[in-house]
Amino acid sequence: MPKLIFSIRFEKKLRGFIKKHPELTEIIKQKLLILQENPRDPRLKIHKLTGKLKSLFAVSIAYEYRVIFSLEDDSIFLLAIGTHDEVY
Repeated sequence: MPKLIFSIRFEKKLRGFIKKHPELTEIIKQKLLILQENPRDPRLKIHKLTGKLKSLFAVSIAYEYRVIFSLEDDSIFLLAIGTHDEVY
């Protein structure tokens, strides 16, 4: 099972995000747990990014919210969370 690694920037953004959207706390926990158990789970709607972010992936938290991450060996590096415009 891959290990989730929270970047300092992600942790800071996550705290702010949860303050603004406390109703999404459980959904975020669920999605991150699924991501750790199976990064290819179709419920996550993971997609590879393009352009300057082409080495990264995004997972949908809710319709307009995303988590940006990278996959390296057995690690998932969580990099950003927010709306489409905030993370891209």
